[in-house]
Amino acid sequence: MKTPARPRRFPLHNLLLVLLVLLLLTHEVIAAIPRLTTPLERLELSMRDTLMRLRGEQPPSEPIVIVAIDDFSFNWTGYQWPWPRAYLAEIVNWLDAAGARLIGLDIFLFEADSDPAGDAALADALARAPQAVTVAQIFEDPAQGTVTLKLPLPAYRSAVDGLGITLVSQDDDAIVRSVYAYQTYGDERYYHWAFEIAALTLATDPPSPAGSARLTFNGQEVPLNGTTLLINYAGPAGTYPTYSAARLLLGDYPPELFRDKIVLIGATTLTLQDIYPTPFSAKEQMPGVEVVANAVGTLLSGRHLRILPLWASLLILLSMALLVSLLIRLRRPSLTLLLMGGSLILYLTAVYLIFARAGWYLPMTAPLLMLLLGVLLPTTEQAVSQEVEKRRVRNLFSRFVSPEMVDQLLETQDIRSLNKRAVLTVLFSDIRGFTSLSEKLTPEEVVALLNPYLEVMTGVIHKYGGTVDKYEGDAIVAFFGEPVPYRDHALRAARAAVEMQRRLADLRKKWKAEGIFSGRFEIGIGLNSGEAFVGLIGSAQRINYTAIGDNVNLASRLQDLTKTYAWPIIVSESTARAIESEFEVEFIEAAPVKGKAEPVRIYKLIGRKGSPPLETTNS
Repeated sequence: MKTPARPRRFPLHNLLLVLLVLLLLTHEVIAAIPRLTTPLERLELSMRDTLMRLRGEQPPSEPIVIVAIDDFSFNWTGYQWPWPRAYLAEIVNWLDAAGARLIGLDIFLFEADSDPAGDAALADALARAPQAVTVAQIFEDPAQGTVTLKLPLPAYRSAVDGLGITLVSQDDDAIVRSVYAYQTYGDERYYHWAFEIAALTLATDPPSPAGSARLTFNGQEVPLNGTTLLINYAGPAGTYPTYSAARLLLGDYPPELFRDKIVLIGATTLTLQDIYPTPFSAKEQMPGVEVVANAVGTLLSGRHLRILPLWASLLILLSMALLVSLLIRLRRPSLTLLLMGGSLILYLTAVYLIFARAGWYLPMTAPLLMLLLGVLLPTTEQAVSQEVEKRRVRNLFSRFVSPEMVDQLLETQDIRSLNKRAVLTVLFSDIRGFTSLSEKLTPEEVVALLNPYLEVMTGVIHKYGGTVDKYEGDAIVAFFGEPVPYRDHALRAARAAVEMQRRLADLRKKWKAEGIFSGRFEIGIGLNSGEAFVGLIGSAQRINYTAIGDNVNLASRLQDLTKTYAWPIIVSESTARAIESEFEVEFIEAAPVKGKAEPVRIYKLIGRKGSPPLETTNS
């Protein structure tokens, strides 16, 4: 009697190879989804940057130079931002007299200058220039769910030959590899002003749609990555000739430097926050005006960068899987590893040559992982790396927001959007006379008061969805509306401020009953709503999630005014309007505020409607 043959089992290494292929194929499809960046895609972006750095610097587009609004110009002129339009008119007139072919002004001209004559002078200077281009803005407010088109004043629109958006595209690692080729507002499509500059320079028509992933411009197709134009950078910051605006008018440069040139005028100072990391360097950041120069150079040269289509990337991945299936059949591990290493080198060499000579980005991450992991080991690296990233974010933000908010952030928001400008409400709280109070107490007594106070106040801020920015001694700086956006951020801040006053009263009663402290202990709170930059600021050794900007400073000034007007909570007009449905507010006056040229309308927050008002404090 014959023993029945056992069914042949599918080899484990073949099963792992199939699972790996399916995993990587699935990854490639998911990575093609717009606005979704996977960990492997981040690595892919980094490897593309490496290709550009290996290729090295290229000669910049000769007609383009930059006039920089730099630190020297600020120090020499003594002007604050925004600069007087009359001074900008002098720069434009000088360049016109020097024979500039085109002048691009990377400055928002949406609001009138304090001197009407300055606006008239700048508009006249732009009109006299042979060609002039400036910028518009389509501003999206995710907190309010609104989209606003901001255009230059009518006098400027009639003076320039073209205008366009100036939005750059920062990937989730904050590096700018592209600019938005266009944005839509209503039924109108607004192209990036780099296209306007290139069209005027080449005496050609503006771009026109040629499909879902390309445009027609100057008789050729311009490839797009979604709605963005990949920038073929000539080099790191400073590759394009850059001249100081103040030195220009001081006569430090001969006019010949600007004759028949495209001159882009824009900010390069770190103070104005218009600088970005680029593929050439994440540390030596590039001013936004030089990013535009590189975009214009890409369009003028026609040396466009292209990403291989999805079907071709999948074909390469399947070919690599076939190679792996052949390698793992070899019975000599040393030979397998040797052939694997040779295959890696051969593929990377082909990737580099195709990029350097033709501007095509071939996929690297998925094919290389297919080769490495398919030969070396089965892996769950993708799942582990995602979990590690989630834990990193959780540990980072647990210092600033409540654990519940961290969970909500991880579920609802892409981490790449943390660094941005956002509309939020800033809360600034300070203890009255704490310096003199602390001088009368022992260090132990100060700690016994301050730590419980900060713990209670922080709990209140977290309760209403606020983010604790920092503790400055006895002061608390917090903001509402980021990283998890709330449309009612002003109401949340007001509720927190009122409860902070109530909880402080409870603390005073407790301290008095326990014999800890019976003296005066009061706080003043300032609230202001407006746009600010919010993001991760710091170094590799120490980083903070913080909000910076004029609106943050105003909240601090309002807190100072609580002493002057002997009232515990003072809010700005923007906050007052946002909370008047739930809270009683009372106009005080238009008060002069440090750092503001015009008086600021300030209000008392009286309390919730239908509830007892807050109590007056001693000044």
